[in-house]
Amino acid sequence: MASQLKIAFSAIVRIEAPTTIGTFAQIASKIAEFGGRIGAVDVSRVGTKRAIRDISIDVADEEHLNAVVDAISHVDGVRVLHITDRTFLAHLGGKIEVNPKIPVTNREILSRVYTPGVARVSLALAEDPSKAYSLTVKRNMVAIVTDGTAVLGLGDVGPYAALPVMEGKAMLFKQFAGVDAFPICLDTKDPDEIVKTVLNIAPVFGGINLEDISSPRCYEIERRLSEALEMPVMHDDQHGTAIVILAALLNALKVVHKRIEDVTIVINGIGAAGSACAKILMSAGAGDIIGVDRNGALVAGRDYSGNAAMQWVAEHSNKERRSGPLSKVLEGADVFIGLSAPNVLSIDDLKHMAKDPIVFAMANPLPEIAPDVAEPYVAVMGTGRSDYPNQINNLLAFPGVFRGALDARARCINEPMKLAAAHAIASVIAPDELSSEYIIPSVFDNRVVEAVSKAVANAAHESGVARRAPAGEEFEAERPHARA
Repeated sequence: MASQLKIAFSAIVRIEAPTTIGTFAQIASKIAEFGGRIGAVDVSRVGTKRAIRDISIDVADEEHLNAVVDAISHVDGVRVLHITDRTFLAHLGGKIEVNPKIPVTNREILSRVYTPGVARVSLALAEDPSKAYSLTVKRNMVAIVTDGTAVLGLGDVGPYAALPVMEGKAMLFKQFAGVDAFPICLDTKDPDEIVKTVLNIAPVFGGINLEDISSPRCYEIERRLSEALEMPVMHDDQHGTAIVILAALLNALKVVHKRIEDVTIVINGIGAAGSACAKILMSAGAGDIIGVDRNGALVAGRDYSGNAAMQWVAEHSNKERRSGPLSKVLEGADVFIGLSAPNVLSIDDLKHMAKDPIVFAMANPLPEIAPDVAEPYVAVMGTGRSDYPNQINNLLAFPGVFRGALDARARCINEPMKLAAAHAIASVIAPDELSSEYIIPSVFDNRVVEAVSKAVANAAHESGVARRAPAGEEFEAERPHARA
């Protein structure tokens, strides 16, 4: 059965139509006949014989919208004036802005926040740069850095096309965790230039969120920045994904009454997310992991063309050195994690997995197998989509991870902090609430960020990378970041 999953969106269609009784009923009938759904109708202008209306219509995709609009235009006397995509409307003028915390309403306030009063603060920072954490935006500001080479499922679309995505992420940081974030979209693909640029702007920021940078360049960039900066640096496509997948798996295993130490996990797609997922699952004690790419299972001893992440997975997993295509290595496996491409998994593959298989089909927008197709053959199903149960979404991780790291003034985001985040996400769902369709909390569950941030801050403290105790007192004098 072919997957029919599509991304729904809405449009506003402005029409001019006769005010004759029954005309709008014909329009509504045509919209329904062609599978559209009316969300709202607003009258823009009414004359004695004709009226202009804005009709909000929910459709499946652009092709569907064109069919609905064509049907409307064939209603006698109706003229389509304009079509506005509501998603584009939400982006007009950008989605974020900078607002002052103190209104500048008189000369006294002006003299304190700017010249001459600000000079005293500048001198204090010149004497002790660590005071930037208490006297500037640095303590709560994250740079969202991308070069636009791996944006969503679109690929290398460049920095301009990446900007709306980074704006959206900045919105999520603020709304979900109170973290101020700003998009930094760089017009270069050179890792040296990217690292140099981030080091040069680092004084403003308390953390660096790397985003949508293609593999394998993303590994080098993250490593070099982590080594050069004494602040949290995280490539979210790698570690955010890995954290949430581990959280979902911890709860899914409880549903099927299996232990992570005993299961065999197949990860299809060993890119940035896949390799990070393998590493965190190993840190969590997974019994065995088999990485699979388009050429089949990764096996120790083979050369993976200088791809360090893929080579690492090959050398540290697949204990029995199983080889062959995905369908072969899935035989007897307990868990499938897909971070690859649509429709690579078949019903026959599922039938050959171990009893009560767990399947996380994460390819977006179309998963490795459609959930409705897989459901009769799996015990627990998860995807990256919001229109099915068990959405495994990075939004569950990154706001709380950075909130906790900033609160602890951590020098880095290390493995104990990532593991703590995963266990915190999983813990939000009580044992008596767990079910095959509820293994991961909603991204709108306000308990998630609180649980994750506290767990991450505590892990930073326990692992020795925090510079601020939970109560807020300093462990030691802050040091400016070092450079490579």
